[in-house]
Amino acid sequence: MSEMQVGLLILVVTLFVLFSGLPIAWGLTLVSVGFLIVFQGFASIANVPIVMMDELSSFALLTIPLFVLLGAAIGSSAAGRDIYESLHRWLARVPGGLVIANILACGVFSAICGSSPATAAAIGKAGVPEMLRRGVSPALATGSICAGGTLGILIPPSITMILYGLATETSIGRLFLAGIVPGILLVVLFSLYAWIATLVSRRGLEVEERGYTLAEKMHGLGRVSPFIAIIVAIAYAMYGGLATPSEVAAISAVLALLLVVAIYRAWRADDLWRIMRETVRESTMILMIIGAAAIFSYMMSLLYVTQTAAQALVDLGLNRWVLMLAINAFLLLAGCFLPPVAIIVMVMPILTPVLEASGFDLIWFAVILTINMEVGLITPPVGLNLYVLKGVAPQVPLTTVLLGAMPFVAIMLLTMVLLAIFPEIATWLPNQMMGG
Repeated sequence: MSEMQVGLLILVVTLFVLFSGLPIAWGLTLVSVGFLIVFQGFASIANVPIVMMDELSSFALLTIPLFVLLGAAIGSSAAGRDIYESLHRWLARVPGGLVIANILACGVFSAICGSSPATAAAIGKAGVPEMLRRGVSPALATGSICAGGTLGILIPPSITMILYGLATETSIGRLFLAGIVPGILLVVLFSLYAWIATLVSRRGLEVEERGYTLAEKMHGLGRVSPFIAIIVAIAYAMYGGLATPSEVAAISAVLALLLVVAIYRAWRADDLWRIMRETVRESTMILMIIGAAAIFSYMMSLLYVTQTAAQALVDLGLNRWVLMLAINAFLLLAGCFLPPVAIIVMVMPILTPVLEASGFDLIWFAVILTINMEVGLITPPVGLNLYVLKGVAPQVPLTTVLLGAMPFVAIMLLTMVLLAIFPEIATWLPNQMMGG
């Protein structure tokens, strides 16, 4: 068999195994070991443990469990509810202010924990019942948080960006900076849509919103301000050159844990056990996928599939933007079935040389890829955030949640187009702060 035929066979078998429900890490390992034995013999699997351990021994991976601990500490407390309530008090008089408050709360919470499902669950638990109670349509109420939750993989600290940096050997600090402006842009566009949708739905209706005094507004900031301080501290330490991403992750995780204990009295054994259990569970899952993906990449390289696929794409001689369109169409399709972690560790070893040969900036592409993966988080059949919101609001049909999320999908696709036309949206801040 030719290398391309072997590659197609690997693709079919891998998709079959992953769709069978087998955990991603075990599925990738099974496929990798199986193809190595069939095409290279049993001797070829002698290096499998070495490949996995070499990949997991990377010091940069230390940031993952630490940022996961940060997110687990925040997500296991009422911090999400307090962030939402504080923002709601300031925006109560604005048309759609309740929805906008939830979207902004998702942005703030994302900047603290870096996890999309955690953001959607934390803000959704407080925001969805309140929006439904105040007459916001179920589609807009659930769709706004479903989409707002996706900001967790774009706004730093982002585990997706960390994995991308490891897979492409690019600066994690630059990747974090690249996600800030596009993340803010998405928050603004989401909020603008919520404002317009609310104005249209209220046309001809008299609606009164309760106002809050300045004292009430300032009181709402009391519990939130320490967590906002963590965001500022992370940015200052990392981008001011005071600490590495790993050191920042460690400090912020400890600070978040101490704040949760002090502010929300989460000092009991049950509270701490829940935080640590979620941290270990999610960290182990991510690290196992990374180790399995290293074996998968080793197998693809040993069978010369990666090199052949990359060369075949280059040899097509496509216009670079036609190539980019084809890559994004593939990623959109893959994102409907696979989580972002699996896609990054599987496809970036193949795409990286192709992107470099076509003259694309890998930092810029990280933002394109991440927004693409955000779409996958709110589209079936995987659509993790859809199911999170369905769990938060069981009375709202899943089809309603999906329909409510579709306008936000359109906004994400529009943002990708804007990034293609104006790449400086992603690259300006990293170049300004870390040099071009």
